[in-house]
Amino acid sequence: MIPTVLLAVVVGALGGWWLARSRAAAQLAELRADVADRDATVAEVRAGVAEARAEVATVTARLARAEGERDAALQRAREVTADRESLQAQFRALSAEQLAQQRQQTAQDLVAPVAEGLKVLQERIEAVERERVRMTAELRTHVAAVQSSGEALRLETRGLSNALRTPQVRGSWGEQSLRRMVEVSGLTERVDFDEQPQATASDGNAQRPDMVVHLAGGKEIFVDSKVPLAALLEAYNTDDEAQQQRHLDDFARHVRKHVDALADKRYWDLSLASPEFVVLYLGSDESYRLAQERIPDLHDYAARRRVMLASPGILIPMLHIVAHGWTQESLAESAAKVVELGRELHRRLATMGTHFAAAGRGLTQAVTNYNKAIASLESRVLVQARRFGELTGTGAELAELGPVEVVPNAPSAPELTAAQQVPTTPSAPEPEAAQEVPTVGE
Repeated sequence: MIPTVLLAVVVGALGGWWLARSRAAAQLAELRADVADRDATVAEVRAGVAEARAEVATVTARLARAEGERDAALQRAREVTADRESLQAQFRALSAEQLAQQRQQTAQDLVAPVAEGLKVLQERIEAVERERVRMTAELRTHVAAVQSSGEALRLETRGLSNALRTPQVRGSWGEQSLRRMVEVSGLTERVDFDEQPQATASDGNAQRPDMVVHLAGGKEIFVDSKVPLAALLEAYNTDDEAQQQRHLDDFARHVRKHVDALADKRYWDLSLASPEFVVLYLGSDESYRLAQERIPDLHDYAARRRVMLASPGILIPMLHIVAHGWTQESLAESAAKVVELGRELHRRLATMGTHFAAAGRGLTQAVTNYNKAIASLESRVLVQARRFGELTGTGAELAELGPVEVVPNAPSAPELTAAQQVPTTPSAPEPEAAQEVPTVGE
């Protein structure tokens, strides 16, 4: 608002100065025109010199006034110019100040979102820091729990390792592992397999294999579990590469010794239904792999000694095959029972056909006798009865009786007529209702 007023004042001052200057110029032009006219008429002017001098004096005065006015106008113009420059300086100062304020406001408008974002970021950083502190505390707790669990696991592992060094514990673990493998394969104890059956060899010595698996068709397979883990545990508990290799070699030799010992027992001689081999079960696939690596021909060596090596990965498919054989055997037995049941059903259908045929013949004979009785009744009895009614005057009408024309259908199915073609002697009817029909599951 202030710069606009100052500008209006400056413009008004300049306009007055310009108007005064224009008037002075116009008056000067008029004076010069008058001088030119008087110069042209010098002759006439000379006549009136006195008057001309008076007029010259007047003009000079007027010129002086005009010059004074001109000088005043110039001075005023200079003052106006000075005032304009001052106003311009003030305007520039005011403009700069306003521009600075606008820039400051713009900067504040631009900085405000950034400041707000920084504030939100700071709050998030503080929240993340609090979460990090909380998670660090939880992590320390978990690490402590893991360390405690690891220590407990290490103690349990050490205890298990020490326990497995005992032959009795290793044997019990191997027997339990064998039992789990057999149960996983779907076999049932005392039905599909027996554990540690008592038997006597041909030389009179008592033998007790770990397990005998019954096959379909009355066959049997003997399985013995061996767990030579002492050398293997020593190999796992040492960091010396050379010593570890020696322990692994000892482990493989122990496995081969078990093969020799099991071959000498000749379990297959305990049962004529057993094939001439025995299965040596190793409790883990890793021990089986290590034994094969140390002695590459171990499997062939055992096979020549009539011993079949088996790990869990080999024994489970073998036992699944046994379970499948039992399933097929059960299906064959069920099929035989179904065939026998079908034969019995066919025989009973034939017997039932004989009964139906006899019943049909009886019905036909009964209908024939009934029709004969009706004919006799109509021709002999009712005639006399009507005459008696006429004589007595009762007038009661006797009902008309007709013959039965429906004939029973004879069975035509081959199953029902087969027994009719074979002459049989009369016998008492079979009490079929009292007999129990066998089912497939019996």
